[in-house]
Amino acid sequence: MKTQELFSILEQNQDKSLLFEYLPNAFVGANYHITEVKHMAINSVDCGSQTDNWNETIIQLWESPSEIGKTEFMSVYKALAILNKVGKMKPYDVDAEVKFEYSNATFHTAQLFVSDFQIENQKLIFKLSVEKTDCKAKEACGISEQSKELVASTDEPCCSPDGNCC
Repeated sequence: MKTQELFSILEQNQDKSLLFEYLPNAFVGANYHITEVKHMAINSVDCGSQTDNWNETIIQLWESPSEIGKTEFMSVYKALAILNKVGKMKPYDVDAEVKFEYSNATFHTAQLFVSDFQIENQKLIFKLSVEKTDCKAKEACGISEQSKELVASTDEPCCSPDGNCC
């Protein structure tokens, strides 16, 4: 989901509670806060020696230990006010992919993509998911669809030390 789409959905649902589902039927606690918004510029080199760059908006969610047991979730209106305040201080790249950074005692720290959203009663629920890593230079590394299936079924590395990638 792009940052502009996130803002559009938030603006259309300001009267709802804002929930985040980070695993099926597992939600960020009602005691969450938006603790940081990162405007990230990524400059990368892949294993095929190709360069790339893009921007990401990363919104960090943190569960306050002093508010455990809280049952009322943050309103979309409040979250939008926080994000708009940030945007006045540091403008967003509205075309940037948006991710939510989150962890808790049983879930490792991860930057999660928005895979979907739903409106249920008075709740706006963003469904978050992990995107698996992938080789961007499959052709240069000689990775075919068949090779990918073999790699997925074994623990052997896909690139040899004398190859033209990695």
